[in-house]
Amino acid sequence: MIIKNAIIFDGEKFIDKNTVLIEDKTIKKILNENELSQKEISDNEIIDIQGMVLSPGFIDLQLNGCGGVLFNDDTSENALKIMNETNKKFGCTSFLPTLITSPDNKILNALEVLKNIDNPEKIGVLGLHIEGPYISVEKKGIHRPEYIRILSDEIIQKIADSGKEITRLITIAPEKAKIEHLKTLRKAGIKINMGHSNATYDQCLEKKEYYDGGTHLYNAMSPLESRNPGLVGFLFNDNELSAGIIVDGFHSEFSAVEIAKKIMKNRLYLITDAVSPAGTTGMKEFMFEGNRVLYQNGKCISPEGTLGGSALVMIDGVKNLVQKVNQPLEEALRMATSYPAKFISVEERYGYIKEGFIADLTYFDDNFKIKGTISKGNLQTY
Repeated sequence: MIIKNAIIFDGEKFIDKNTVLIEDKTIKKILNENELSQKEISDNEIIDIQGMVLSPGFIDLQLNGCGGVLFNDDTSENALKIMNETNKKFGCTSFLPTLITSPDNKILNALEVLKNIDNPEKIGVLGLHIEGPYISVEKKGIHRPEYIRILSDEIIQKIADSGKEITRLITIAPEKAKIEHLKTLRKAGIKINMGHSNATYDQCLEKKEYYDGGTHLYNAMSPLESRNPGLVGFLFNDNELSAGIIVDGFHSEFSAVEIAKKIMKNRLYLITDAVSPAGTTGMKEFMFEGNRVLYQNGKCISPEGTLGGSALVMIDGVKNLVQKVNQPLEEALRMATSYPAKFISVEERYGYIKEGFIADLTYFDDNFKIKGTISKGNLQTY
């Protein structure tokens, strides 16, 4: 396949090439159209995208569900396939299916489901994000308090034994975490985020060496205050830890996102935290691990007023970053591509348009409407 007449963002910047040659599910060449050989032209399907932006496929590191399904309620390969097909319509080609606070059997089942899929990456899955149950009741959000607990040594070991290809990321409140558990997970190469936490600044500092970042910045974490900088202050003041942020206008004011961006710069990446209504029409409510959540005016909220995930899709997050958070398009795209790829250490295959990389790309028009997505070399147009 040849994609021509593209404005190419390569994961770092816009470049002065306009054509990409894809072969065997990988990117073979990035060049100008006039550099193509006659054989390359005759041997390939040619897609003219007429001056649209061509970006690496977006990577979402926190996705509870979309397309009418929720991973907590349908922990299956079929649900993951539905999530992947929905994601592609909005430019997202890779994701971490996210399991929120739940009993041990659900965690073990999620591990088993991924182990039994022959090639999870084929359906966009780069591994699990286990969010809870090792969190703070005070900052539980929509998570069910009766399930919140310190995980047993046995479950921690099973998560570690699954390896980073199965479990990429786990969210643990630092004030609840046992250091021996953090050591076990780190040794396995699993990324650990601070989140759903009421930790003080000092509690974060005490265990900093075991952590990689923060889960949905601002939300369900101790805030920045003058006498207690909390987890938000800790993430702001550290030069190494990254964080995901939901840019939907509901979880954080756009001005708060802009403040965080000025402080954290390239340590801040885009996530959706999406749930089943994302990418659907007509869905008015759903159950989220036993909690009823209403979907009204773009917001997912329980009858008691607690946010229950989002209905954000990645291209709308990019659009909001540009139009509401005053970010250059290049930076908004980095937050959706190369930054998350680097965070979970897949930047040698994903997050960039480079020769030899997986052919995951997407292109969109001036109105931020996805017109086509290439996943593992396969094109779908919209």
